[in-house]
This record gives sequence, structure tokens and C-alpha cells, in this order.
Amino acid sequence: MRVRVATTALGITAALLAVPACSTDTTEAKHHTTSSAPTGKPTDALRKAAVLSSAALETRLLDQSYLGTGYLRKPERPARHDDVTVIGCPALNELGGDAATGGPLSFPHKAKATFTYGGSSSELSEELYSDSANKLSEGIGRIFDAMTGCPTYQVVAGGTPIDMASQKLPAPRGLGDEQWSQLLTFSTGGRSTVVKQTAIRDGSLLLIVSGFPALVDRHLDKALAKATATR
Repeated sequence: MRVRVATTALGITAALLAVPACSTDTTEAKHHTTSSAPTGKPTDALRKAAVLSSAALETRLLDQSYLGTGYLRKPERPARHDDVTVIGCPALNELGGDAATGGPLSFPHKAKATFTYGGSSSELSEELYSDSANKLSEGIGRIFDAMTGCPTYQVVAGGTPIDMASQKLPAPRGLGDEQWSQLLTFSTGGRSTVVKQTAIRDGSLLLIVSGFPALVDRHLDKALAKATATR
């Protein structure tokens, strides 16, 4: 499978996650229940079902005031795209050559922020997406299943081979409606980078937190709390 993706470790992960949500949007009784209450106020289910704009998602991202001292937000840079070949992962190949294309997930409403910590190379990345619950669930579920279904595979990015290892992790319980988590190891040139990636769907909102495992664990709860606070 040859695709064009960003050539950083997190960039490759994001690109491999860029699977179009191609499911048919059907009626979701769970998320579209109407209320018979006379107040006229939307129910919790309706608020969770409302699709948010990219501008609204941007205001729900973590910032330094939530993260604490030592965090600096990285400016967004134009993605550098190179031809990438994925070797040894039939599950990813089955998604098709056009299914994984560079950039963030292909949901229409999105926002992203990336932070460095303590002046080191440790990073924390937060992505927010909004679409119907069905589309979010199927889109992210398919790609997590594909990636964790391949314990080891190789990515050749711009002629540079990167050995990949994936491990499915127990998803955090009690957060949102659905959860996914995995540990990815990128190895090249005798050096390895470990990235934890956890995704949580809450109604029509999808949160993905990626980066140094300890930072993901430390800030996942507050990322979800801020993302869903005003709904």
C-alpha cells in the first residue's frame, strides 16, 4: 500500500489513522432521543448528538493553563509528504490504497494541538473530531482494529525504513461511550520511540490523545473533561 503521509512518528500514526468514515448514517435511537419535558431544553442525549464545528472544537482543546508548567504549544507546520509503503500488515493493506492518506482523520470537523514538555523531545498531541456517533465509531474502530491486528510491520517513508510494533492496551473504563487504546513503537537508525494513543468517543465527539505514555495517562481525563464541559 503506497500512500502519502507526514514523516514524523506522530505524523505517520495520524496518517495511518486517516480512514474515511464510509458507513451509512442510520437512525441512532441511543443518541437521538427526544424529550417530552415541557421546558423545551435539549436533553443530554441531544446535546451529545449535536455535531460541533471546527471552531467550537478549537476552544475545547487543552492549553497551558490546563496542562501546567513546562508545556509549550508547538506551532502547526505544513505537513511534509513523502511516499510511504506499508509492508507486512495485511489488515492495513485491506483498507485500500486511498483509505489511508496523509493528514488527520477525514471527519469534516476537527481541531488539533501538540505540546512539548520540559524542553525535551517528549510530546503530547490532542485531536478532536465531530461527526455522527455512527461514523465516528466505525471510522476509528476500523483503523484501531487494523493497526492492533498487526503486532509488527514496516513503514518505508521517503526511502527510510521504520520498524513498527503495535500492542492493544486495555481501554480506560468509565470514560465516554467507547474507548480504544494502543502502544506503538517506531524504530529506525537504532533508535526507538514509544507512543501511546488513546481514543474516546463521547456522543458526536471523538478525542484522541497521543504521545509519551506518562503524559497521555496524566492528561487524558482533563482533556475529555474540557472537551465535553459545555455540552
